[in-house]
Amino acid sequence: MAERSFKAEVAHLRKGAGDTFTGEGILAITKALLENGVGYVGGYQGAPISHLMDVLADAEDLLSELGVRFEANASEAAAAAMLAASVHYPIRGAVTFKGSVGVNVASDALANLASSGVTGGALVIVGEDYGEGSSIMQERSHAFAMKSQFWLLDPRPNLPSIVKAVGDGFALSEASNTPVMMMVRIRSCHVTGSFACRDNVRPQLTVREALSAPRKDFARVVLPPMSYQHEQDKVKVRWPAAERFIVENGLNERFGPATAPVGIVVQGGMYNGVIRALQRLGLADIHGDTAVPLYVLNVTYPLVASEFLDFCAGKDAVLVVEEGQPEFIEQQLSTFLYRAKSLVQLHGKDIFPMAGELTGKVMLDAVTAFLKRAAPQMLPAQVVAPNAPAPPIPDLTKTVPIRPPGFCTGCPERPIFAAMKLVERELGQHQISADIGCHLFASLPPFEIGGQTMGYGLGPASNAAFDGGGAKRAISILGDGGFWHNGLSSSIGNMVFNKADALTIIVDNYYSAATGGQDIPSSRADNPTKATQHPISRAVRGVGVEWVRQIDRTYDVKRMRDTIREALTTPEKGPKVIVASSECMLNRQRREKPQRAAAIKAGQRVEVPRFGVDEDVCTGDHACIRLSGCPSLGLKRLDDPLRDDPVAHIDQTCVGCGNCGEVADAAVLCPSFYEARVVHNPGRLEAWWARLSARVIAALQARRAARRLSFGAAG
Repeated sequence: MAERSFKAEVAHLRKGAGDTFTGEGILAITKALLENGVGYVGGYQGAPISHLMDVLADAEDLLSELGVRFEANASEAAAAAMLAASVHYPIRGAVTFKGSVGVNVASDALANLASSGVTGGALVIVGEDYGEGSSIMQERSHAFAMKSQFWLLDPRPNLPSIVKAVGDGFALSEASNTPVMMMVRIRSCHVTGSFACRDNVRPQLTVREALSAPRKDFARVVLPPMSYQHEQDKVKVRWPAAERFIVENGLNERFGPATAPVGIVVQGGMYNGVIRALQRLGLADIHGDTAVPLYVLNVTYPLVASEFLDFCAGKDAVLVVEEGQPEFIEQQLSTFLYRAKSLVQLHGKDIFPMAGELTGKVMLDAVTAFLKRAAPQMLPAQVVAPNAPAPPIPDLTKTVPIRPPGFCTGCPERPIFAAMKLVERELGQHQISADIGCHLFASLPPFEIGGQTMGYGLGPASNAAFDGGGAKRAISILGDGGFWHNGLSSSIGNMVFNKADALTIIVDNYYSAATGGQDIPSSRADNPTKATQHPISRAVRGVGVEWVRQIDRTYDVKRMRDTIREALTTPEKGPKVIVASSECMLNRQRREKPQRAAAIKAGQRVEVPRFGVDEDVCTGDHACIRLSGCPSLGLKRLDDPLRDDPVAHIDQTCVGCGNCGEVADAAVLCPSFYEARVVHNPGRLEAWWARLSARVIAALQARRAARRLSFGAAG
């Protein structure tokens, strides 16, 4: 169950010539693929392009009508390998996955693809989430393009430019027999706009038709001596062909006056930030007309020396706007100027910060500093010599606490780690390896479980050095998404092969929850186009794990605690696996809330569980919070002068999962938690009983109040 359905928006993908398409960037990319005759598409979900996979899944009927093959691949490597269909056949193919981490997983396939070259256009759409919006290590995909030598597009973040880049990418790939990567940033994926549609085009050759006439060419096989020829072909044929295509088709753009003392070279994806900075300086208008010449690199690799040197002609200084490090583009442009013996001053990371996102303020400060240094006459006098210093920016870190990511309210993974903390009290701390996914939040307070993470599905593998046995068994965490992505072979298979005497806890929440709730082989839901309901426990037994325990309700903290303790203390040697299963609460609420609202509106009787804390019983110890960490569980101060410490309090965001009460019970904490049932549309008898109960309780409260002694002030 994906976090968002695009069924309604997918209908707009049928629009043709004369129509205007309005929507998000990911929808525009899908429409552009169909307009450019794509023959097959695939990929692996991950921010910021998860929704692109969701759109493709919702559009399967339309794709089938056009003869387009769609596959939700098991990993980024599987997606990149899919592009092999374009090596021998003139079929356009596209795959998509998350930025540098996805490219890293796919790097083997991409390297082989770039070596052999392609006949049909091969497009890799990468969701680049560098900067503060990223959930991964801070790296750029640019290095991979340079390493394997496939061309890299970075279009301006507006729908017409993104749509054009898809067509340009396919054409560039075919003109140079080289795969092309198109980088779309977070803002590009979710920017809203419109563009003029073209008709959808059936692929000239479908994959089904290609099967009836197989092709092969041993010259494209990546083996010596062909692999040596591939390298020469890249440099002597493909690269010059790509440069010719870029120049002849104007893939890079120039804006502003033909002559000026300075200019700015900017990655396409950073264009909006540069224009906004120039607007704030009074050097550009709302339409993008700029007084400072801009050379916009919609293709950031390869860079074309002739274009760049022509842009630099007559200028004293040029600024390179490049986000991230190392400064690949700036280094290459410096080489162009050096070889041409040019006297143009090139600025970049001497003004911009080497690392970090180029936010609006960073961009404005850097562009201002450059113009003050190289062309102060272009700036307003107030900017060059301000009459008053700028007001200091307050240090909000002292008033706004750091808010790291955490589990959702009611998350079924929370009780797993509460149980681990309880076992830790008994057996002491263990070596624990984390993994990519929601469960990685357990490395943060209040749980502080898991000391490192090496990659998706690699939790157990990153504990391999500790799997040789010892005083305490090593513990690894592995999610269901990571398990099917890479973990079954690289982690579980590795443990079996090496007879690792260690424990792996596989968190099964029915979906690939961290990437948006997409189905995976172990999903419990029926999927008409995918094979689901393949239990993880059967898969691990199939590769040789003998000690396997299945827990189908993670909220049973006692059972979770006892099972983990058993795994860590049993005399039985060898790998041990606990599959801890409960449905992702976020997806469950997405499904159940509309159903519940509809039932209430229809007048049906509906019970909704809610949990509370008895303020008179709560001791203020707060151990429940330390073992739960639920966002709905907080503190409340009482108007009682004899109670100094605040008590636990459950707010209205509670989803009634019961974890707080389960934890309190398993940890032998105070019995202050209680469950209440909110009844919508009660029956007549039920309503009468509720009124009667309220009257009796009110009468008893009044009676007690009347008998209470009171001591007034002396007269």
